[in-house]
Amino acid sequence: MSLLKFDFIGKRYWWFALSILIMIPGIISIAVQGFHLGIDFTGGTLFDLKFAQPVTVAQVRDALKDHQLEGSTIQLATGAQAEASQNVFVRTRVLEENERIAVMDDLKKHIGAFEILRVEKVGAIIGSELTKQAIIALVVSWLLMIAYISFRFEFKFGISAVMALIHDVIVVLGVFSIFRLEVDAAFVAAILTIVGYSINDTIVIFDRIRENLKTHRKTESFKDLVNRSIWQTMTRSIYTVVTVMFCSLALYFFGGETTKNFALALTIGFVSGAYSSICNASPIWVTLKEMSERNRVESKIKGSK
Repeated sequence: MSLLKFDFIGKRYWWFALSILIMIPGIISIAVQGFHLGIDFTGGTLFDLKFAQPVTVAQVRDALKDHQLEGSTIQLATGAQAEASQNVFVRTRVLEENERIAVMDDLKKHIGAFEILRVEKVGAIIGSELTKQAIIALVVSWLLMIAYISFRFEFKFGISAVMALIHDVIVVLGVFSIFRLEVDAAFVAAILTIVGYSINDTIVIFDRIRENLKTHRKTESFKDLVNRSIWQTMTRSIYTVVTVMFCSLALYFFGGETTKNFALALTIGFVSGAYSSICNASPIWVTLKEMSERNRVESKIKGSK
């Protein structure tokens, strides 16, 4: 069988099984061990330091590596776009007294003398109430997507698209839970970006399916119609995912420490979104459509008896 005649829809139950196998470990991990929440969720310790000589963010971050604090928030207290400053704010996870002393000693050893202007514990930027509101907002957005897609296309398209979105979100959440990767405010932004990318990719395929339905011949099955629609949009899908992958991978490998988890979440989400648009959303629509047609025929047969 040539690649151009690959039957995506015919293999749909294999795709469904693969998606379930990928999601199950993540769901179990989320339920059992939860997430490794960053300081945006848990709060932390704030250091206000004044060094004898101007220092850079990279210098401070390198000095914190031995304590696994290189992902901390580091800000230079300067009004200009300077790369170095004597005054530095460092926001880390919550540190015990002995940890704070060890961190201060290493900063002095690696960078130089400094004066501690302030040390205090700070609360979470993203509290439990804000987290709950974000989850509610995400669910509401999915419901509105279903409503809008149902209006522009049909209800089955809306259900299929949102099921694919849920798959993508669970995959990313599962990976971060399993490998205990830090979840922070940037991760939340990555999830929202993934949702936007995935729904856009899905809608492109659905739009082609809708166009092909207008000239749909009764001799052509829904499976063949959707396969044809997927291949008609395949070039566009490949170009899109390769382009965004270049950006996210470049950010991961060449960006700073604070953007690595953000870039990793985007990369996983883009791959999952491209996969789910083709192998989940479209096959789910075909399955729902075939079930609807089968029920319609059965009802018609019963009504004629």
